[in-house]
Amino acid sequence: MTATRRRLALLLLAAPIVACGSVVTGPAPDWTLVWSDEFDGPAGQRPNPANWVFDIGTGWGNRQLEFDTDRPENVSLDGEGNLAITARRESYGGSAYTSGRIKTQGLFEQAYGRFEARIRLPTGQGIWPAFWMLGSNFATVGWPECGEIDVMEYRGQEPTIVHATAHGPGYSAGGGLTSRYLLTGDRFDTGFHEFAIEWTDERIVWFVDGQRYHAVDRDDPPGPWVFDHPFFILLNVAVGGNFVGPPSGSTPFPQSMLVDWVRVYRAG
Repeated sequence: MTATRRRLALLLLAAPIVACGSVVTGPAPDWTLVWSDEFDGPAGQRPNPANWVFDIGTGWGNRQLEFDTDRPENVSLDGEGNLAITARRESYGGSAYTSGRIKTQGLFEQAYGRFEARIRLPTGQGIWPAFWMLGSNFATVGWPECGEIDVMEYRGQEPTIVHATAHGPGYSAGGGLTSRYLLTGDRFDTGFHEFAIEWTDERIVWFVDGQRYHAVDRDDPPGPWVFDHPFFILLNVAVGGNFVGPPSGSTPFPQSMLVDWVRVYRAG
């Protein structure tokens, strides 16, 4: 959800959809858990500051309409073992909506491994949640040179489809290497689902509920492979923007993305 990259919307709309019945789950190596947040704690408590920092403000470059805050009204535990990132229709900081955007930058960053989260997604026109990653050198080299991995992106008006994309120099924004996953017979807003990548020095593979549906190999990008250094994790719910358009009068608010857990593993 970095500046300019949301021009990828045109490509995403044309990308092939992989139905859940047609994917194949590959063999997994032994994994060692190295970092996690289970989001246990009382309702209203902010996420663990040892794990997460807040991005506060607006104008992220994607024509999003929300002001992201560090208030518990927008980002807090729900008391039932989940993190709730909640978008609200309210006037705040010059914006008509509020929401939240948190990241592990400066606290936890890792190259390679399995990164996964169990999430229940919101719904509605103009709602744009994501579980994604940026290269730890973002502050020095900028985007897309730092690299970006979208583990899961979702348009609230398409409750049966999620998107997976890799971005780098020469394959960013509308040129991102992307695919879509269709959940047949169910919706992503009616229950929790697991979104994951397995990342090595040779490829990145995406999964939904353990089913593989997208992969990018080192030789695939038309530009340099920028996935050989640590990345940090981001979770957010945007309102409006190039990818989803503005909310409609029927979009429900408040609207929450619930995150049961985030876990990171190393192979071996």
